[in-house]
Amino acid sequence: MYMKNASAPWAPELVSTFWINHASRLIMRQFEEELRPLGFGFAYIRVVIALAESGPMVQKDLVARAHVEQPTMTALLARMERDHIVLRVADSADKRANRISLTAEGKRKLPAVRSALQSVIERALAGLQTEERLMLIHLLERVVRNLSQRSAGSEV
Repeated sequence: MYMKNASAPWAPELVSTFWINHASRLIMRQFEEELRPLGFGFAYIRVVIALAESGPMVQKDLVARAHVEQPTMTALLARMERDHIVLRVADSADKRANRISLTAEGKRKLPAVRSALQSVIERALAGLQTEERLMLIHLLERVVRNLSQRSAGSEV
């Protein structure tokens, strides 16, 4: 919150970060609503993209590729396996590791998942010209960089 004067009225709607947060929550809610009928969760997206692009991989590599913690990945894969999106089998090179792959059903759902996500994106960005969309991406990337640099600096 940008508040130089602590006694000034609190008006979060006058700060861009309020709108970033609000938009993010609405977008995530709509992603989930669109994906639910497909038996898919938004949290599955990074894993599915990694597997679709690189093929089957061991869980350790999937953790690094999807940028999630190991316990989170374990729980996520359990849900994805329950939903018949992925299959875990013992890795032939290391019997202690699991090799994760997309199931035929998971692959079959990808076009519908992509279409569902795109429809939410189009609703969210309706009325914005190409230049405005690019500017929004550029500005949000700067916000993320600013916050990422601070996080990286504070961990030292």
